[in-house]
Amino acid sequence: MTDYEKLLNEDVFEIAGRRFRSRLIIGSGKFKSFQENKEVLEASGAEIITVAVRRVNITDPTKENLLDYIDPKKYLILPNTAGCYTAEEAIKTAMLAREATGINWIKLEVIGDQKTLLPDMEQTLKAAEILVKEGFVVLPYVFDDPVYAKKFEDIGCAAVMPLAAPIGSGLGLQNPYNIIFIREAVSVPVIVDAGIGSASDIPPVMELGADAILTNTALAEAKDPIKMAVAMKYATIAGRLAYLAGRMEKRTYAVPSSPTKGIPYKS
Repeated sequence: MTDYEKLLNEDVFEIAGRRFRSRLIIGSGKFKSFQENKEVLEASGAEIITVAVRRVNITDPTKENLLDYIDPKKYLILPNTAGCYTAEEAIKTAMLAREATGINWIKLEVIGDQKTLLPDMEQTLKAAEILVKEGFVVLPYVFDDPVYAKKFEDIGCAAVMPLAAPIGSGLGLQNPYNIIFIREAVSVPVIVDAGIGSASDIPPVMELGADAILTNTALAEAKDPIKMAVAMKYATIAGRLAYLAGRMEKRTYAVPSSPTKGIPYKS
């Protein structure tokens, strides 16, 4: 094993005691088929896939089921409450998912506005507090707000998932300083979620110290989802390694790349 491979194998992150090597998480919406979703998952190297319980079947074994294509022993299936607009809806959806699958992890989404799909933080916090008490591993989708991020950590959430930009917008990271502030505010993993448009959007996020990144639409709507999945795999690795390496200082003026000491000055 090369030093590079050893570094990647050892650079894991944990959520609720479970360790992951891949820092890329993908979704399961908008793909042409479950088979395409499976192929994208494999190409991405991701170990976690989120599933909208209200939109992608994982609860009814009598119909085509995503779990027929993706092995829960190999991947973490992360149900999510997409499409819920109240804490009560989200709690009910999470309970249904756990009852049907035995999975007690939940990506918690409570949307506050249908046009922007931005989260309702009060309702999300309310639902998170109840679900944590019910024994769920809760990963809430939140605004890029360090104050609220800390509140979610304090009530027992296993990670926080601040948005990079509105869901499905493809705008890329809009508020880098807020991600830095969140990273400083909490000790749980920070998983940047929503708004990624292409592989090139990922390294700037990872270089801020985010533990992982989640994307769905950028894969499903790519002209070639498999190629995009591979690109995102390596973009995530590149961004993470750049963060660990530490970037050079930014300067106002040029500095010669070659050494100048001892070279006679010429006017």
